[in-house]
Amino acid sequence: MCGVAGLYSNCDFAKDIVDRMLKVQWRRGPDGSSNFQQDDFYAGMVRLAINDVEYGQQPFWCSERRYISFYNGEIYNSPSLRKELAGDGIRFSTLSDGEVIPHLYKKFGDSFVQHLDGMFAIVLFDTWTKNLVLARDPEGEKPLYFHLSDNQKYLVFSSDLTGLMESELVSRELNLQAIWDQPTFLWVPEPATIYKDVFAVPPGGVLVFDKDKNLVSQDVFSLSSHMQDTDDAPAPVDYQLVYDTLCDAVRSRTLSNVPVGTFLSGGLDSSIITKLTCDELGPVRTYSVGFDDIVDPYHGVADESVYAEEFARSLGCKHTTIKLTERDIRNHLDTFVLAAAEPFAVSSGLGILSVARAARDDGVKVLLSGDCADELFGGYSWYSHLERLRPKDLNGQCHDSDISFQDVGRPLDKKIEAIQNYSPQRKAWALHYYASEEEKKSLFSDDLFSAVPSSLRHFDDLKSGNDIKPIDFIRHDRRFYLRNEMLRKLDRMTMRYSVEGRVPFAARSVVRLAAKLPYSQLVTSSSLKHLLRRAFEHQLPENIIKRPKHGFNIPIDHWLKTQWADMVEDTFGPSSRLSQLGYLSRNSLTVAKQMVQNESRLNGHTIFSFIILNRFMELHNVG
Repeated sequence: MCGVAGLYSNCDFAKDIVDRMLKVQWRRGPDGSSNFQQDDFYAGMVRLAINDVEYGQQPFWCSERRYISFYNGEIYNSPSLRKELAGDGIRFSTLSDGEVIPHLYKKFGDSFVQHLDGMFAIVLFDTWTKNLVLARDPEGEKPLYFHLSDNQKYLVFSSDLTGLMESELVSRELNLQAIWDQPTFLWVPEPATIYKDVFAVPPGGVLVFDKDKNLVSQDVFSLSSHMQDTDDAPAPVDYQLVYDTLCDAVRSRTLSNVPVGTFLSGGLDSSIITKLTCDELGPVRTYSVGFDDIVDPYHGVADESVYAEEFARSLGCKHTTIKLTERDIRNHLDTFVLAAAEPFAVSSGLGILSVARAARDDGVKVLLSGDCADELFGGYSWYSHLERLRPKDLNGQCHDSDISFQDVGRPLDKKIEAIQNYSPQRKAWALHYYASEEEKKSLFSDDLFSAVPSSLRHFDDLKSGNDIKPIDFIRHDRRFYLRNEMLRKLDRMTMRYSVEGRVPFAARSVVRLAAKLPYSQLVTSSSLKHLLRRAFEHQLPENIIKRPKHGFNIPIDHWLKTQWADMVEDTFGPSSRLSQLGYLSRNSLTVAKQMVQNESRLNGHTIFSFIILNRFMELHNVG
């Protein structure tokens, strides 16, 4: 694990620029640094030592020293790859997992990422042709950003957005489309970023630039690109295959030369990961987040840490519960904003941030997480309603409105009745996203945003009319929600405290297995994540197998009415940065207060997204 940065340009100050970029992302690599320069190419890294702690320093070279690579992440199948490459006569000089990268590129070229099981952002330079390769893992677990100047005079790249901006080679102009999208999703959908001229390498992307900085090749590798629609012909259920696949994924992700722990909420997914981790390593440190007397707007009670503590005891693990109060969370909001490096308003990230801090203090440098199980195996509550959301109007007529599952004051049957005849794009929004287009028009300035396209364009790949199936929405969540929210959240929050978050459910074998599963094997009339529950019913206590999904839900709506009411004033009032720069409508404060007080709809996260956006602009002095 590390942070990478570099500059491809005929620049006399390349070393100073890259050193500055690396310095601001030291949390990604506090254990060492290194760099490389040849002609116009200058790159470096800061290292978080996990494997081959003593000798695994980058960069890595292929045998004839043509290809050189830096990377951020972990290659979990490196043992088998090293064995394969050794059969080709390759001799390795370290035990680091990343040393396979330049050798694989020599052997397979741009398709080398198809042979990697891991999370990675790779920078590879061909010292003969002067081509530069930027590559990213298929699920986008590890970030990699770049900026290419208009005149192609320079190409600058970094693991961290803050690091990229530290180069001072990139305009700080904000992306109006990104600002418009953020209250709907709570984050900026990739490959866009909050900055107009900065882009993310897409998940699975392999970008090749020649010596003149021309983009000469762009491939995207997907783990599920060849999946078939199996809804109409489900294969026989193989619970043992699910169990064995996850065992292998966890086994590969426990390889480490430093202490390993787990996130343990007490729910199904984290309990599976913790149990399998302990099977491999013995008892490990486990962590959960708890609240005192806080009401969850979705489930009634926010604190389920007692279940985590009970399960940890049964495994012999040393467990830590971090008890959070409203004041704790408020005090860490600036750290949360800085950790994300762009506007990111998913409040559950505050819990991950707290766990990462505690793990760091305990000397734990690797944390395994149960993230991605809900998207892959059908765990979200709204998935149980997808069959009922098939259109009643067989003529394909769409009847859109602003009703969504955030309308807690409306009976479930009434919500479904309204949503089932939405267009597929609006239906996808109504399931679990936030600000509607109409709400944003009442909060943002029409002068700036009148020509900005709708955020619903991110759902345009869904089928139209009566052809849409429940599995289509789940697959969209895997491509869009999982990558932009779940994996981004884990990486940014753990890296703030120099802890490596690992996600066994994102293993390529697990993703490929899940891609073949029909809706009927994921969601049944009696349970969500049906297949996963059955696969582990003999490995986990019955109270975990049968407990409904809970999640980590901070009572934003309640706090904005009470302890956080001043934040609404500070964000939408005339002295806020958003107001001073003309981003808000004239009556946005009135609208925001009305939304907060609306007892029939959960508008808290929509308003929270503006609070985070405003604070981001203040902390980074942008706008």
